[in-house]
Amino acid sequence: MTAPRQLDLLFDAYRVDERVSARARCIRIEVRSPSEVRLTMPRSVPKGEARAFLLSREGWIREKILELKLKLAEHPERPEASLKWDGTDVLPLRGEDVVLRVLATRARVPAVRVTDRAIELFVPPAWLGQPSRLQRLLRDAFKREAMLDAQRMLVEEAQRLGVSFSGPRIADQKTLWGSCTALGLISLSWRLVMAPPAVLRYVAVHELCHVRHHDHGPRFWKLVERQMPGFETHRRWLREHGPGLHWWIGT
Repeated sequence: MTAPRQLDLLFDAYRVDERVSARARCIRIEVRSPSEVRLTMPRSVPKGEARAFLLSREGWIREKILELKLKLAEHPERPEASLKWDGTDVLPLRGEDVVLRVLATRARVPAVRVTDRAIELFVPPAWLGQPSRLQRLLRDAFKREAMLDAQRMLVEEAQRLGVSFSGPRIADQKTLWGSCTALGLISLSWRLVMAPPAVLRYVAVHELCHVRHHDHGPRFWKLVERQMPGFETHRRWLREHGPGLHWWIGT
């Protein structure tokens, strides 16, 4: 279990959020935003050693911050801010654009219907003027779709790989698309349901390979390549388009 501990360590323009984790097997650095970096360390690692490692990666950190700033500059407006909820909105689902329709109904309990071309929200008339309720209903629908896709994908890939896993747990990680604990519990971001299916498959394969290899060493990547030749294409898609998935449907 992760034990968060916030430290205001300022390195020029960004702050470091320092955390000690019982699950962590190595020191990990995550660039969470242009102004925040997370340093995660195993309990067995002295804080001084972890901070020294952070300083040694200063150049890499600044490169990632610059990359993120450039991506944000290309998309200054968040798509979710422009949702009109009037039937003209278009959202990504499994790599395709689908129409979002909001339909008033006499039923007291709201419902959602998802097809290859549209997402339809059936809601009481009073909901039509309440975007926060509509957004929550839409987000829950995406999470259900993500669970269905993740379960199917993980079962298929685990059988091919010859490993077992538990889960999946569907979450909304800010910096990770997936994770695998030492006990084989796999967590995936529900936002992957908006990406092309091959991208979700890459993340599923990636995390299942961690059941065999708990690091990102050569043996790990060799296994990923064996299970999914050409995975670099989908990994690159996440790097280029992944940040945009977080702009849809707020938390």
